[in-house]
This record gives sequence, structure tokens and C-alpha cells, in this order.
Amino acid sequence: MKTPLRQKADKAKIGRCKNLIAVLEEPSDVKNIGTVIRNINALGVEKLYVIDNQNVIPKDWDAMRDKRDLLKPSVGSVRWTFVKKFKTTDECMDHLEKNKFISIVTSPHIKGRTNVILQDGDFTQKRLAVWFGTESRGISDRAVERSSACVAIEQYGIVESLNLATSTGIVLYEITKQRRAYNKINKRGRRTDPPIKK
Repeated sequence: MKTPLRQKADKAKIGRCKNLIAVLEEPSDVKNIGTVIRNINALGVEKLYVIDNQNVIPKDWDAMRDKRDLLKPSVGSVRWTFVKKFKTTDECMDHLEKNKFISIVTSPHIKGRTNVILQDGDFTQKRLAVWFGTESRGISDRAVERSSACVAIEQYGIVESLNLATSTGIVLYEITKQRRAYNKINKRGRRTDPPIKK
């Protein structure tokens, strides 16, 4: 007989967006990582990859699951979320490309790149990795160079940036919403490489 918590976890798997990975590039605050883990778990993102050459989090996933700084802001969801750590941006990109993932970065428009406003994009590609930059400087030039597009949240205020927890929540909500709607229409998911821009 399964426990009520295990039954709830099994039910949550049904709504999970397969082949959708969130990537955090060099986050400096463990509490922010915990909050992002909570966001991706609540929204049904399949995995979280973290570029962490400063060893902000433990290398081993089991050790992450017991780390107090991650447990509290994630409200325990770190125990139910797959997290993988990489040393460098290139190492993570190589892994994603080898597994046929398309990478997009969250960043304001950059000249010479494909730029998409979040609500105008089509994010129903079969395998998608969504990159988020550091709290202070944003996404790296290297991640931008190796990505397919830059996605921006449309903003109207004087402040032109959002904190990591807020931006992951907004971006991943829109992307998971689109992917669930697409999967209801096209159960077989035959389209292999749809455009990011509508």
C-alpha cells in the first residue's frame, strides 16, 4: 500500500512536462536555488540543471536533498525534483546538444540573435532547455552564443529586470502551459522542430 505522499507524487507525474529542463547558470544564493526548485516542481518541469563551478551546492543529488539551505525555501520539493550539477556552461551545453535539446536563454533582446517576447513564442519543441542567468549579471555571453534564441519577459516599468525566482516562475509557467495544451491536441508529438517564434 502506497503512502498518501507517494500517491500524490505519482499523480503529479501525470502533469509533468517531459523533456523540459530548466538550467541555472552560476547562481550564487542557495536559497534562490531552493525557490527555483519549488517553482519547477510546482509547474511540472522535468529536471533542473545547475552550472556551479563555485560549489554552491553539493555534487551528489542525495546530499542536495538533505541540505537545509535547499530544503527550507524549496518547501521539501528538492526531495522530489531531479537536479544535476555541471562545472561549466560548455559542459552542460555539450550534454544537452548530445541529447538533442534546443537551448533558449532568458535575456533582453540581443543584436544579431533570434529575439522573442515570451508570450509571442512557440515553446512546444520536443526537447527544450530554458536557461536563466545569475542574480547579478544575467546570462553569460557563452550561453547566448550557443543558444537558439533569447526570450524576454515584456516589462513596462522603470526596473528592467526581475529576480531569479520571479523570472523562472513567469517564464516556466508560460512554457509549461503551452506544452500541456500542445500535448492535448497532438498526443503523438510528431512535430520535431517547431519554430520558437510564432
